[in-house]
Amino acid sequence: MERKIVKTGDGSTTIQFTEWNEQYHSMHGAVQEAKHVFLKMGFDFWKELHPETTLLHILEIGFGTGLNALLTLIHAEKIQQNIHYEGVEAYPVLAEEIAQLNYLEAAQAETYASVFEKMHQTSWEQTETITEAFQLKKRKQRFETITDVDQHDLIYFDAFGARVQPELWGESIFEKMYTALKTGGVLVTYAAKGSVRRAMQAVGFTVERLPGPPGKREMLRAVKG
Repeated sequence: MERKIVKTGDGSTTIQFTEWNEQYHSMHGAVQEAKHVFLKMGFDFWKELHPETTLLHILEIGFGTGLNALLTLIHAEKIQQNIHYEGVEAYPVLAEEIAQLNYLEAAQAETYASVFEKMHQTSWEQTETITEAFQLKKRKQRFETITDVDQHDLIYFDAFGARVQPELWGESIFEKMYTALKTGGVLVTYAAKGSVRRAMQAVGFTVERLPGPPGKREMLRAVKG
């Protein structure tokens, strides 16, 4: 399937699948979407609930370009939060594609160039130290094969949209997400479809609609009771 680098609304780039007309990030702005959905509505929400916790376990569904991991590392560093981050990706992005993305510039994070490079150069299936406070494990697997149990505090659910991959947004996947989270764990996603919300609720999540990032009216946040 043809892939090309395209510029989004906030000046940051992403990778587009032309046949699907689907991108790794919002065309309204890749960086601003990631900051709103995953950092503000996910990370910051979780931190408010657990201010004393010293280590936050994050599972990302769709490691993709590494943008969410990079922004999380930067954000965590500012508030001195230790992170264990696991990113699941069935089809890793090519190094030559990563080299064409402008996230460091768009996020005003040029000083993190070596960190971003290290994230992509580390071995798959091994926990690697990216910085003193950020551990990364990249997992090359399909989402439906995840068998984690009570391991994670926060899930960034960033799979391709239900329009092109509906099988990733049904009850069977969200049941795996529910099982993977610790009690009180949080899942956030850019998606807001009613069918997605109902699938989350069917497996036990308490779900709320929230204001979406620029260009999108709503998004979803789910909590494991």
